[in-house]
Amino acid sequence: MISVVVIAIYLGLLLTLALFSKTLFRGTSKDYFVASHSIGPFMLLMSVFGTTMTAFALVGSTGKAFGGGIGTYGLMASSSGLIHAACFLLIGMKLWAIGKRYGYVTQIQYFRARFESKAFGYLLFPILVLLVIPYLLIGIIGAAKTIYGVSVTKVTPKGEIPGAFPDFFENGAIPPWLTGIVICGVVLTYIFAGGSRAAAWANTFQTIVFMIMGILAFYLISNELGGVAAAMEKASDAHKVRTVDGEVGFSQLTFLTYMFIPLSVGMFPHLFQHWLTAKSAKSFKLTVVAHPICIAIVWVPCVLIGIWATGVPQLNGAPAGAVLAKTVAVLIKNPVIVGLVTAGILAAIMSSLDSQFLCLGTMFTNDIVLHNSKKEYSDKQILFMARAFIVAIVVLTYILSLVLYKKNVFDLAIWSFSGFAALTPLVIASLYWKRATKTGAYACVIGVFISWVTFFTMSGFGGEYFLLGGIVPAAAMWFIGAGGMVIGSLLSQPPSKETVSKFF
Repeated sequence: MISVVVIAIYLGLLLTLALFSKTLFRGTSKDYFVASHSIGPFMLLMSVFGTTMTAFALVGSTGKAFGGGIGTYGLMASSSGLIHAACFLLIGMKLWAIGKRYGYVTQIQYFRARFESKAFGYLLFPILVLLVIPYLLIGIIGAAKTIYGVSVTKVTPKGEIPGAFPDFFENGAIPPWLTGIVICGVVLTYIFAGGSRAAAWANTFQTIVFMIMGILAFYLISNELGGVAAAMEKASDAHKVRTVDGEVGFSQLTFLTYMFIPLSVGMFPHLFQHWLTAKSAKSFKLTVVAHPICIAIVWVPCVLIGIWATGVPQLNGAPAGAVLAKTVAVLIKNPVIVGLVTAGILAAIMSSLDSQFLCLGTMFTNDIVLHNSKKEYSDKQILFMARAFIVAIVVLTYILSLVLYKKNVFDLAIWSFSGFAALTPLVIASLYWKRATKTGAYACVIGVFISWVTFFTMSGFGGEYFLLGGIVPAAAMWFIGAGGMVIGSLLSQPPSKETVSKFF
């Protein structure tokens, strides 16, 4: 119960900070969507990093290491550190410059102008929404599994500890439906209050919290297990290296093709919106340099905790999504510390949810309602439409989270990332290839969508799935998208001279 109170206090502090940021809100739709291009280097780093470090990074990586071994770090963290930074430098800065010059606030506005096609936005919008929803789901599911693991009745080396609410819920644990309502409610409150500025402030606070709490959890858990060396000694030997038979670990082909997945940051619609909040191009410098270091700070402890958990008898058979929460609950004795560490996990989760909710509302308003509309809307009406769509998406995601609660957070996230990664030929070609045309853009997006739906269905709707020899579907889809872009562009008329001169 003490742990739950600490978590509640944290959520209260988060709301207070976010509502304070409302005092800086200028009341305009531009300020709501892109904070009037006023975010400096440190807050840009914190908001961008916080947005990319989700339940996937904390809850998912720990669970994946618990099941798949030490190679989990190399699968995503080491390659992500380098590829994310490259995407920020080569894609983010150029999109920021173009967006600021021409007043774009969404990806779709840019792609419509670059590929000379108003209809293209109507194709791309539902696909982006479809790919964002699994990303939202991992946040709500990850939060629910974390809170359940902390509040449920536990068996520890010193005996049984009753759950937080034994008189109200089964096993005393806070149920997933209640956690989902609370998390969505908190995020919606500050998104409604201040838009992208509130999200930037909240993300900065939450990123600092989850980085500090991750290090604290790492220290306390290793200390409880007798130190880093002793903790590793107790862990399952099979999880320390990739075994020859492949039962634990990843094949070399899987390891190599996983490097396509971090490309997803180049097409995340919520990252595009964060990039546009930057005050100047110089704001990107700190993000490019420090992002890989921040990834190591978060991923190293999480993966190692997942490895160590294989040597803790009380965690035998624990579901992947609950490994981090159960490890914290079983090994850390102080309930205040348990609450603080859990708050850190929630911070990572909510720092992504807010940006994703906001970007969907932004796209719906600007790319669907206002696009080609002959009616003049006031800022108040525009904000109402954005918020209404956000509520609709939140309700849909919440319902889906209850239905798909048992899905693996890591695997579900990979499907979302794979779709966005496969679409990166679209943005790369638009920025660096003058000959790229709308025919190529249509071929790229349609090819990626059909292949994503096909592979996702074959995976059992969100399970782990590999192609021949262990190839990750993201790699195959990327080449399908790139092939569609190149072939479609070469077989069609080049873009007009006006478009080429505008964007190059």
